[in-house]
Amino acid sequence: MKHLFVINPVAGGKKHDPHKTESDILTAMEKIGGDYEIYYTTGPRDATRKVKEEAASGGELRVYACGGDGTLNECVNGAAGMKNTAVAHYPCGTGNDFIKCFEHERVKFFAIGDLISGEVHPIDLIDCGNGMYGLNIASVGIDARVGADVHKYSALPFIGGAGGYVVSMIVNVMKGIGQELTIIVDGKTIQGKFTMVSVCNGRYYGGGFNPVPEALPNDGLLDILIVKNLGIVKVALLIGDYAKGKYKQYPEYIRHIRGKNIRIESRKEILVGFDGESYKGKTVEFKVVPDGVNMIFPRGMEFFSAQSGENAGDKSKTAV
Repeated sequence: MKHLFVINPVAGGKKHDPHKTESDILTAMEKIGGDYEIYYTTGPRDATRKVKEEAASGGELRVYACGGDGTLNECVNGAAGMKNTAVAHYPCGTGNDFIKCFEHERVKFFAIGDLISGEVHPIDLIDCGNGMYGLNIASVGIDARVGADVHKYSALPFIGGAGGYVVSMIVNVMKGIGQELTIIVDGKTIQGKFTMVSVCNGRYYGGGFNPVPEALPNDGLLDILIVKNLGIVKVALLIGDYAKGKYKQYPEYIRHIRGKNIRIESRKEILVGFDGESYKGKTVEFKVVPDGVNMIFPRGMEFFSAQSGENAGDKSKTAV
């Protein structure tokens, strides 16, 4: 078995000291022993390239994404579909949104030794097209535009992660909201003008927004929120409750569907955003990939033991 530690030296800004991360890794591996490599990324998608190359060797590989959600996403894209490879997130980023899915247990991810000795569980992925996968949440509409701009606002003094998302939302709302879309979920068509469409495998994004609190990254389904076209005032009134996962309070504006495949068509080019990545197109499609990647978690997590009951992990469930 080989342990590959992928460190993003620019993740987390001034809050992350990559040399401290390396020191912690060296201390942990001295106790555990075994074959390992510490690799510093050199630019966008370098982590994906490195993981793919290492996974192609065929031996058992454990990858530790030492960075934020973008670093994790790159490592996951390198490991997707590789049975010999598992990925852990050692959170060193600004938001670290994916591990927030595990609520109070997320603190366990900050102990590198617990990850190295952790256990593997398969997690679903979102096939986002263009040969790219998302682990957390993908979006179309104003939400994607906000996500594409959030980092430039988060970097401003006194704003931070969630604050950057709010500022980006305000700026993009002023630029215009609704888009004419044809949305097809598992063969059922919905047409109209919409503010945004969020496709959730995980629960958190944007530094703390939690649109579907009950979403599970290992149930073989996507939780989809379709938000009708709203005016600026209505968006301003609803955004706080949307961020807190209170979509059920607004059935006249927000539709929740669980499904496996969603296709979105537009006469004009639309922006797709997911896990720090983005692209444009007139037709986009998202598909769930059950057990798409092996993930490493600290041992004995309640999140998984709580799902060991009769209804846990039932991937035959149909969309609602």
